[in-house]
Amino acid sequence: MAISKPIVELPENVKITSLDRLVSWCRKNSLWPMPYATACCGIELMATGASRNDIARFGSEVFRFSPRQCDLMIVAGRVVMKMMPVLQRIWQQMHEPKWCISMGACASTGGVFDTYCVVQGIDRFLPVDIYVPGCPPRPEQLIQSIIDLQEKIQAEDTIFGREFDAPSRQQPKRALQQ
Repeated sequence: MAISKPIVELPENVKITSLDRLVSWCRKNSLWPMPYATACCGIELMATGASRNDIARFGSEVFRFSPRQCDLMIVAGRVVMKMMPVLQRIWQQMHEPKWCISMGACASTGGVFDTYCVVQGIDRFLPVDIYVPGCPPRPEQLIQSIIDLQEKIQAEDTIFGREFDAPSRQQPKRALQQ
């Protein structure tokens, strides 16, 4: 069987892709984080944006403090019950699609603060996409979790929502394994 010649020759700098892949690529490379940082994890979150770690290389340097401009919430540090309604309101004000990273042992499980006033894991109140372990976690771990989240966003299907059928969606991410 002979290989037919293409009808139109494309220049080298032209790529053909689907609309889903293009939109996912745009979303993954333009994450705008909404920081919700308390205590020592907040310091590590600030260090992630500093020049040594430079989160700008991954398209996430635009920390916005307006929920209507953000699509990624990073909850870093302990959250008390009194602040939970505020955190939920901020989450509800963010536009879809939105993602959440739980940074540190306190945000993920309550940490060493096993008291009635500290939330024992924000996943009881918000849907969490990525968990970053540690007390406090290093900036490199947060950067790895952002890379993992970008892989997840790229794998999502924007129009038909087929990403929920993929078994790889349920596998633990590298940020949890290291």
